[in-house]
Amino acid sequence: MQKMNAAFALALTTLAVGFLAAACDTTPPNSPTGNGTSASPGGGSTTTTTTTSGKGLKIGSLLPATGDLASIGQQIIPSIPLLVETVNACGGVNGEPVTLVAVDDQTDPKAGAAGMTKLATVDRVAGVVGSFASSVSTAAVSIAAQNKVMLISPGSTSPVFTEQAKQGKFQGFWARTVPPDSYQGPAIAALANKRGYKKVSTVVINNDYGVGFEKAFVQAFEKSGGTIVNKNNPVRYDPKATTFDTEASAAFAGKPDAVLGVFYVETGSLLLKAAYQQGLLQGVQVMLTDGMKSNEFPGQVGKTSDGKYIVSGVIGTVPGSNGKALEALTKLWQSKRGGSAPGEFAPQGWDAAALLALAAQAAKENTGDAIAKKIREVSNGPGVEVTDVCEGLKLLKEGKKINYQGASGNVDVDQNGDVIGIYDVWTVGDDGKIKTIDKVSPK
Repeated sequence: MQKMNAAFALALTTLAVGFLAAACDTTPPNSPTGNGTSASPGGGSTTTTTTTSGKGLKIGSLLPATGDLASIGQQIIPSIPLLVETVNACGGVNGEPVTLVAVDDQTDPKAGAAGMTKLATVDRVAGVVGSFASSVSTAAVSIAAQNKVMLISPGSTSPVFTEQAKQGKFQGFWARTVPPDSYQGPAIAALANKRGYKKVSTVVINNDYGVGFEKAFVQAFEKSGGTIVNKNNPVRYDPKATTFDTEASAAFAGKPDAVLGVFYVETGSLLLKAAYQQGLLQGVQVMLTDGMKSNEFPGQVGKTSDGKYIVSGVIGTVPGSNGKALEALTKLWQSKRGGSAPGEFAPQGWDAAALLALAAQAAKENTGDAIAKKIREVSNGPGVEVTDVCEGLKLLKEGKKINYQGASGNVDVDQNGDVIGIYDVWTVGDDGKIKTIDKVSPK
């Protein structure tokens, strides 16, 4: 788990000490000395709460502080209390401070369902930022909808959510600030074509994220004339697996030009290491997705005998952040964290929390039902374009309409809870550091 910068922790002193203690590595979240933390029922996920008068808007976060996606979750998590602190500093929502309850979903659907149940029925939050893993959001969204809690994900990209939203399964209590893989699949297919790869194999984590992404990529790549080498025998691995020799061997069979891996960091690193140990990486381009874009993963895969990073030269895509509010968020983040820029998906987390606050103010009511009815109005409706959440709250208090322009993008939420975005192309350098080298569109 990444350690949070001490400067950022000190800057959030207006929030409860309990949240900060749990977010840092200095004290175990469920330790008796971890002020303000408690274990949630079932699944063992930990929760922390910011303390306010209790009369105002209460929101939750359901994000992976631990588990397979911890390294990405720890980059998103600070954005939520930072947004809450910012909103409370300019008067809160509907005249009262906002309260935040943070839950670690452990990158596990069972823990996520338990955490969502606690947030909805015990803490009685009106909205939740979460989750990141599509499998966890799948487990959580039905609970959110049943309890009329608005769930906004900063990272769940499975196309399944779009399909189910069209069927009315979420009753409007679902949205996301990251585009679905029905866009990213074609985007990475376009990247493969641009690079001249004609034959590609796929290997994916066997959950909504992996299988949904695989389907979107295969359709787009074949439509452009490409060949999926293992289409009739797709390689899909168990999310709880710990060894991947068989999967690696199968994925790289058939002499593909490239192999698309749709992984999470922990298991994906193990699979790539297994492929290297079998001598399978030579002459084959590895393409990865947003689930692997973590600064930790090159080190987790390891180095060659001559000291080079095994994954040097891999390429991947990730939803880009190019919103009008990004510059201001970056300056704020740097002032709180000693110069560092927002981590991966932090802008999406910030925007998700901002939409909850703005929608509640637009509704003049701190309930999930009211927020759900106003999400599209504040994000995609006619009104004054605002990038500053405090300016947006001020205008809404005056009875004016706004169109929030976020840090991650325009966050124009459609009737299915989706947004459209562009994608950054990233690679791992010889020094093991990840850098953005290009952009690619799904069109």
